[in-house]
Amino acid sequence: MKQYLFVVCGVSIWHGECFVAQAPRGKGMSQGNVRALGFWRCWALVVGGAIGSAIFMMPAVLVSYGGLGLLSWAAAAVGALFVAMTLGNLSRRVTKAGGPYAYAHAGFGDFGGFLTAWSYWIALWTASAAIAIAFTGYIGVLIPVIGASPLLMIGSGLFLIWTLVWLNIAGVRESGIFSLATTILKLIPLIIIGSIGLFFVDTETLPPMNPGTTNSAYLFASAFALTFWTFVGIEAATVPAEDVIDPEKTIPRALIVGTLTIAAVYLLVAFAVMGMIPAGRLAESGSPLADAGIHMAGSWGGIAVSIGALISMIGAFNVTLLAASQTAMAAARDRVFPRIFEQMTRHNTPGLSIVIAGILSSVMLIMSQTKGLVGAYTFVLLIATLTTVVPYAFASMAGLLLGIHDKNTSPARRRREAIVSVVAFLICMWVIASSGEDAAYWTLLLLMAGVPVYVAVTRNKKIEAGAIQADNNSPEQA
Repeated sequence: MKQYLFVVCGVSIWHGECFVAQAPRGKGMSQGNVRALGFWRCWALVVGGAIGSAIFMMPAVLVSYGGLGLLSWAAAAVGALFVAMTLGNLSRRVTKAGGPYAYAHAGFGDFGGFLTAWSYWIALWTASAAIAIAFTGYIGVLIPVIGASPLLMIGSGLFLIWTLVWLNIAGVRESGIFSLATTILKLIPLIIIGSIGLFFVDTETLPPMNPGTTNSAYLFASAFALTFWTFVGIEAATVPAEDVIDPEKTIPRALIVGTLTIAAVYLLVAFAVMGMIPAGRLAESGSPLADAGIHMAGSWGGIAVSIGALISMIGAFNVTLLAASQTAMAAARDRVFPRIFEQMTRHNTPGLSIVIAGILSSVMLIMSQTKGLVGAYTFVLLIATLTTVVPYAFASMAGLLLGIHDKNTSPARRRREAIVSVVAFLICMWVIASSGEDAAYWTLLLLMAGVPVYVAVTRNKKIEAGAIQADNNSPEQA
């Protein structure tokens, strides 16, 4: 049986490339095994993997947390740095492609690899639903009749999902070309608001440190779980490791510099928006950055920002949906997911895997609408965050385990890396503990749903292995 690696799709902001592998183990994606990704392309993967819909909705989500929301965002950046350093350390020891999945599999075997792949797959299609929810808020700015009708908002979200399902089934090349324009254009409204917007900030408009009577420590911890979501995706540079030039040095540097870049963009934009839009209006806004654009340049400013936001979300959804289908396909090829996910279309795409991801995203979109736009987005992104944190936690413990047994590294460096891994693991646990009962309950339910899947897949593997052995031992083979 051929063994395959998998690479989650990552998009380079500068080059607009979509990296998806279906190659035998030990071979990179580039033709002739030429490593094509240097520091800046890996940096772009980190930034492009993390910046999607979150920044366009997060100011409205965080304003109720006041100044503590911004502080929690800065703290989440520090936490993301520890995760980035852990992933960077792992990339030196596990140089094959696959990112967190490969690390968990190396550290904990098949079940650890399965649980990581299962959780990551859930995170991806849940994130797709979160992006679709944010999309409905911003399209309502451009087409007010949609914003006034919950039914039309759901319809617009479903239209986005199934248009991009069709695009991804049509072919990875078409999906990658489509990503080129969307990923370059996504930064334009952020750069404008994060720089020029600072001149429109009114310090009287900024929310107080703690706007209510809730305990500050509890408020800070709750906001931390929300803001950590905005850094999910930084692992994108670890996934195509076999195509990275000098991956042992390039990937760790790209992870750290990319995470710092993301943090700077987020904090500047959030500060500018919170300093322009009064807290009451901002908390009810389904398109906070569009409101900031209106404040800066009138209705045309709102339209321009909304168009930029929609382009960003469409691009982010395209990449996330592709990643979800490719993750499931690759896990199926490794015989840790049901084989239904590896069925290919005539376009050489995992069509059924794409359709399943689209169905699950649609169900999540429809179910979440009972909470209102901002509430729905908050709930779905918490589930997406938790299901991504699980692979991070597995990777952190794999880093500790593999580091302890690495005799090629000096004891002093192993101790430093062990401390980083433990801190990253504790940060993951903090995110889980801070997420709230509802999100934790649904996340646990989704993860536990994978156990019978793993049992069934393992049973089928044993049956297949037995059948192969029986064929080999048959008289005809003698």
